[in-house]
Amino acid sequence: MTTTSDEQQRYHLRAGHAASGPYVLDIDPERAGWERSSLRVLELEPGGVHTLVTGESEWIVLPLSGGCTVRTPGEIFELRGRNHVFGAVTDFAYVPRDARAQIASGAGGRFALAGAKCERRLPARYGPAPEVPVELRGAGTCSRQVNNFAAADTFDCDRLIAVEVLTPGGNWSSYPPHKHDEHHPGAESVLEEIYYFEVEDDGLGYHRVSPSRKGGTDVLAEVATGDAVLIPDGWHGPSIAPPGRTLYYLNVMAGPGEQREWLIRDHPDHRWIRDTWPGQSVDPRLPLHGREAAR
Repeated sequence: MTTTSDEQQRYHLRAGHAASGPYVLDIDPERAGWERSSLRVLELEPGGVHTLVTGESEWIVLPLSGGCTVRTPGEIFELRGRNHVFGAVTDFAYVPRDARAQIASGAGGRFALAGAKCERRLPARYGPAPEVPVELRGAGTCSRQVNNFAAADTFDCDRLIAVEVLTPGGNWSSYPPHKHDEHHPGAESVLEEIYYFEVEDDGLGYHRVSPSRKGGTDVLAEVATGDAVLIPDGWHGPSIAPPGRTLYYLNVMAGPGEQREWLIRDHPDHRWIRDTWPGQSVDPRLPLHGREAAR
């Protein structure tokens, strides 16, 4: 492995190292060195209010902990939210480009703002928690749960694709390693991607990105709550949950293709693992929670 310290610091953003203004994490295309994908994490004190100016990007306001009110011109969305990312699927709000939104939280909380530069201005909308498709993917120690709240085929956006993944302690997810850095019609789409991590009870997880081309991204990251990993290219995976601690990550993606689609190619040395899944059961710990929001 040839990962350098500069590569680690460029692509593995440790908690607090990419903070800016009101955001404890602020990744925009300029910071990432690409064209479209953004992620911010906003922390609000009880009674806190923040104004989001969307600019050329569409955004989803996704509660990580706590609830909030999202006010846009002509629309008010009350997000019930959740106590934490390990406890429930959450509701969310979509805010279009060229708009202003006020995010207010009476009790305070942490909120992910997933964004992508886009062309179309779609209407502001509410995403109810019960309508989020929950997928159990893989089998055995590769079992994980995917909350497809803004997957390409579940919620209409112009460019943005975003999902949550929960991996029970000791399991591997984002496995087999896969990539989406070349355009192959019907087989692979080009997508910039951000992984944002939280680990249950202050644990540590691991995430690998290996080169898919000469000079490509090469990172092995020990990740903790609040960390992010940038993936402009390369095979990404596995994401490894430590025994006894659930690993959570939020994936934020966008690309230049005419179609908004998530098409991946597995690493040829590891795709065999899929052939073992039909003979195994899904991890009985899944699903980790249902679609009920925090009470």
